[in-house]
Amino acid sequence: MFFTDAANFILANPIYFVVGFGVLLIITYAIMINLWLDLSYMKKKYKKMMAGVDGGNLERLINGHVEEVNMVVNEQKELHKEIERVDETLAKAITRIAVVRFDAFDNMANDLSYCIAMLDSKNNGIVISGIFGREDSRTYVKPIVDGVSSYKLTQEEEKALREAMLQK
Repeated sequence: MFFTDAANFILANPIYFVVGFGVLLIITYAIMINLWLDLSYMKKKYKKMMAGVDGGNLERLINGHVEEVNMVVNEQKELHKEIERVDETLAKAITRIAVVRFDAFDNMANDLSYCIAMLDSKNNGIVISGIFGREDSRTYVKPIVDGVSSYKLTQEEEKALREAMLQK
């Protein structure tokens, strides 16, 4: 009885069922077109990714890239060690230099005498003084440890030392 009632209802209202199935058919076509466009896009991406690679070579290609990444990681580690070694060496290098020129004697002109302070990053190094007179010249070297000399420094040497220590 149910089937006969349903059949009678469909025969009495065929236009609603035709329109309903038509709308359902249009929705189905829209979904198919959307899926076709997505599949086309994925095929293009796949072909681009697989260009020049067959199935057997894909594994070799990936393994090759993994090996390259491992090589780059190892090179980066070696470079890091080398940078640390260079930093240690640079910490001991003379990087701060200051020069002060002066007249050692009242009757001399042209600031011929000088002091040079040469320090590393920890304020260790030397101060060199050159004293020039009419008859002779003399050179003195004084060691500097942690910004201090075990020898008495002249005003000019102290000035050169301060200037060198103020440098970054």
